[in-house]
Amino acid sequence: MAKVLVLYHSTYGHIETMAGAVAEGAASVEGVTVDIKRVAETVPEELAKASHYKLDQAAPIATVDDLKDYDAIIIGAGTRFGTVASQMRAFLDQTGGLWFTGALTGKVGGAFTASATQHGGQETTFQGIHNYFLHHGMVVAGLPYGYQAMMTLDTVEGGSPYGATTITAGDGSRQPSEIELGGARYQGKHIAEITKKLHG
Repeated sequence: MAKVLVLYHSTYGHIETMAGAVAEGAASVEGVTVDIKRVAETVPEELAKASHYKLDQAAPIATVDDLKDYDAIIIGAGTRFGTVASQMRAFLDQTGGLWFTGALTGKVGGAFTASATQHGGQETTFQGIHNYFLHHGMVVAGLPYGYQAMMTLDTVEGGSPYGATTITAGDGSRQPSEIELGGARYQGKHIAEITKKLHG
């Protein structure tokens, strides 16, 4: 069985929802098992509560050593000023030991993200995460244009060849649309299929 990890950080629940859709798509591939885990919140609890963070998330907290156990790692986190959220960066910065031993070499990596606005730094966020995968010797997979729904101009939608995305609005009021969730499922399935070919 090929093993896929969906690893995420979600402040207000948007990325948590997207992570569920990515996992659903990956799990639809026969011979693939999927786990969803999240990275630890680094914001002090009092501040997180005062800022209305979504703290009731069911996914267990991941450890760095967990990454060795999977054939694919799909990372989701929000965009912060054109780069990935600091909570995810803090987790990834602890993987130097895995890099030193080549523990992630040959695994498949993919990413998904969110921003408040249509052009809020999503592509530069992907670039940073993809750089991480490449430094670990991983194979990078995005969201192919085979998912043609992301090409619509009829409504405001996320979606990128670099990975699934959602747009949250400045106040966080916009939830992932069906097109965006469909992109997340498509990407999850796409990565799982590649992983199965390489590691199944």
